[in-house]
Amino acid sequence: MTAQAAPVEIGVIGCGYVFDHYMTTLERHPGIRIAGVADRNGPRAQDVGRYYGLHVYEDAAALLADPRITIVANFTSIESHYDVTRAALEAGKHVYSEKPFTTTMEAAQDLAALAAENGLRLSCAPSNALSATVQTLWKAVTDGAIGTPRMIYAEFDDNPVYLLQPETWVSRSGAPWPYLHEYEMGCTWEHVGYHLTWMCAIFGPVRHVTSFSKATLPDKTDQPLDPADTPDFSVACLDFESGVVGRITCSIAAPTDHRMRIIGNRGVLSADTYRDYTCPVYLEPFTNFSLKARNLRSVRGNSILQALFGVGGRRVPLTRSPAPGSTETYRPKGSPLSPRSWINRVRAAQRGQQDKCIGLAELAAALTEQRPQFPAPDFTLHLTELTLAIQGAGPEGRSQALTTRFEPLELPERTRRAGPDYSAYATPALLPRSLQNLLSRGG
Repeated sequence: MTAQAAPVEIGVIGCGYVFDHYMTTLERHPGIRIAGVADRNGPRAQDVGRYYGLHVYEDAAALLADPRITIVANFTSIESHYDVTRAALEAGKHVYSEKPFTTTMEAAQDLAALAAENGLRLSCAPSNALSATVQTLWKAVTDGAIGTPRMIYAEFDDNPVYLLQPETWVSRSGAPWPYLHEYEMGCTWEHVGYHLTWMCAIFGPVRHVTSFSKATLPDKTDQPLDPADTPDFSVACLDFESGVVGRITCSIAAPTDHRMRIIGNRGVLSADTYRDYTCPVYLEPFTNFSLKARNLRSVRGNSILQALFGVGGRRVPLTRSPAPGSTETYRPKGSPLSPRSWINRVRAAQRGQQDKCIGLAELAAALTEQRPQFPAPDFTLHLTELTLAIQGAGPEGRSQALTTRFEPLELPERTRRAGPDYSAYATPALLPRSLQNLLSRGG
C-alpha cells in the first residue's frame, strides 16, 4: 500500500470574511494543511487562531520566513493583492491568490514574470471550474450532447444586497462583511471571474469583448464611497476564438440569478448556479415538439406541463471524481441517517456550497505530482484582462481586442474516465417522447 504523502503546508495572509468560506471545506482535502495565519489586523488574526485552533504569526513577514510553508494563500483585500503576492514570490513561496488577481494588467504581468523567473507557481481563484457541475457541463459538450456549441449565457445578478442589511453580516469567526469595500470595488471585479473561469476553461480564449458598465444604484448606501461611481451593473459580449459567442451580466440590483446556459445547434445545457458545486445539470434536446411548446403561455408558466413537453430537459447524472490530491470522492462524516446529517444535506441541497479549498488542493497536488496546475498563469492573465475590460467599459461602452491568450484546455482525464457518455441523453426523456408519439398519431 502506498503511503499518503505529507500534506502541503499553507500559510494564509488575510483573515477577513472570505477566509471562513475556505475553512468550511478544508477537511475534504487531506493533501493540504493550514500551517498558520497572519493579518495586518492583529486582533482579527488572533480571533481566527482561537476559533480554528491555528497558529498565528506576528505578521506577514514572520509567516513568509517560515521554511515549512510551501504555498501562500493571499486572501487580502483587492488593492493589497499585488504587494502581498510579490512579497511571497520574493520569499520563494508559491502563491494562490483570491480574485481578482490584480487591479492592472501591468501588475499582473509583473507578478507572472517574477514567478516564472524564480520557478514558482502562481494560481488564482475562482476554482468553480473544478466543480462537479462544471465538469459535467464540460464533458457533455465534449460528448456532443448538444451538437456544436453556439452561444453561452451567464447571469450574475446577486440580489439587491443594499436592502438586506449587509452591515449586519458577520462570518462564523466574527469577520464583518466589508460591504462598503465591495461597493467601491464593484460587483464586476468581485463576481465576473466566477463565470469567466468556466466559460474560458470549456471554450478557450476570447478574441474580442464588447462591454458596458454603469453605476445604477447611487442610493445603495448613505455612507461615503471612494470612488462613488464604481459600476454596480455590467454586461459583456464575448467572441471566443473557438467560434462560440457569450454574454455575461453582473448586477447587485436584480433578484438572484446565477444561471449558466450553453446553447448548441441541437440542444441546451443548463445549471441554476455556479455557487453550488454539485448543482444539477439539465440537458434539453431540441425537438419541434418542445420548441413549439415554449410558445404556449400555459407551458411557460407550469412546471408539470414543461416536464410533459420536455421543456427544460432532464436532469443528467453529475460527473464526480476525487478532488485533486485525493483518491476517493468526498463523503460527509457521520451517519447519513442521523438527524443532523439529514438537516445538513437538506441545507446543502437548498443553498448549495462552494468548495473554495479545491483550488488550493489543485495547486498543492500539481506541485506534488510535478504537473501543470489549473489555472495556469496565462489563463489567469487572460481572465484579468477580461475582468478589467468589462469593469472599465463605462457608460459609453467599449470594444476591445484581447492581447493575452492561452492554449485551449483539454477535458481533464479524470473527468473523461468518471463521467457517462452524455450523448446518450441527447434524446427526449420517455414521458415527453411518449406524449409526442401519441399526439403525432392523433394528428
